[in-house]
Amino acid sequence: MSAEVVPLPVKPDAAQPSLTPILSLTATAMNSVNAIILDRMQSEIPLIPTLAGHLIAGGGKRMRPMLTLAGAELVGYQGARHHKLAASVEFIHTATLLHDDVVDGSEMRRGKETANIVFGNPATVLVGDFLFARAFELMVEDGSLKVLKILSSASAVIAQGEVDQLTAQRRIETSEERYLHIVGAKTAALFAAASRIAAVVAECSEAEERALDDYGRNLGIAFQLVDDAIDYDSGTAEMGKDRGDDFREGKMTLPVILAYARGNAEERRFWQEAVAGFRVEDEDFAHAVELIRGTDAVRATRERARHYAERACDALAIFPDGKARAAMIEAARFAVSRGY
Repeated sequence: MSAEVVPLPVKPDAAQPSLTPILSLTATAMNSVNAIILDRMQSEIPLIPTLAGHLIAGGGKRMRPMLTLAGAELVGYQGARHHKLAASVEFIHTATLLHDDVVDGSEMRRGKETANIVFGNPATVLVGDFLFARAFELMVEDGSLKVLKILSSASAVIAQGEVDQLTAQRRIETSEERYLHIVGAKTAALFAAASRIAAVVAECSEAEERALDDYGRNLGIAFQLVDDAIDYDSGTAEMGKDRGDDFREGKMTLPVILAYARGNAEERRFWQEAVAGFRVEDEDFAHAVELIRGTDAVRATRERARHYAERACDALAIFPDGKARAAMIEAARFAVSRGY
């Protein structure tokens, strides 16, 4: 059962939100984080840095480590512990991407061939394991049991979310409630942990920790909702991956859940066949896009994403106004306005 989402007013002449403020806010610290990432992905086994670098050097928004760095700015943290922890967050994220691409059989990510296509599945899985291990080394070096608990718990939740998504795959009866539970685990958990640890290293209050956790969690849900909308609403060049991957893999994302719920008998029969894996040709995907447009499912998905993004912004209300808070609010609004 889904909650009613009230559309939020959008000024037609408003400037498009941008990541520029948060990129500027975290630029110096991100240079330190990138240096740590480059150093810790090295190994005496040449394939490890080569394969890891294939993905890490391939771009990406670095949203998760950026949240750790921005959160530290928000709470006025003056130390450098968050640099290693932000690198740890990025290693966790990269490891999950490597594993996901093997599980999904993906061929494209960030506009180029995935590591599993270039190097094979066994090497990709093992290098993902290596990066997980490096992430935990960095956590241990930090020395905080609280930080270790937050990030290790998030890692376990992410893995559970991925398994839950796998078991929901090709199941047309998947509900919006279950979908949001999966998203909360596989995506939002790391956003929340990445944000929260900034307050931990700064020795903030529990209320400030919870506020940053709420910000990251709601932003993570919004981010994934938009990703799922983009799969039916953008060209491959914008997405940096094969358009229609989710459709062909039988993933029950929110646009599909809404289109199925809103469709007539004939449309629902198509979705049943498509999700079961019997309608996976290009013309089938084109028809799926038509049905999703006809039921307004992409707009509704983005509307829900905007709702979660505004909840993320509201969570920052306990912090004083300033450059950091403004940058984090704009990042949340960018997350739902983007087309890639």
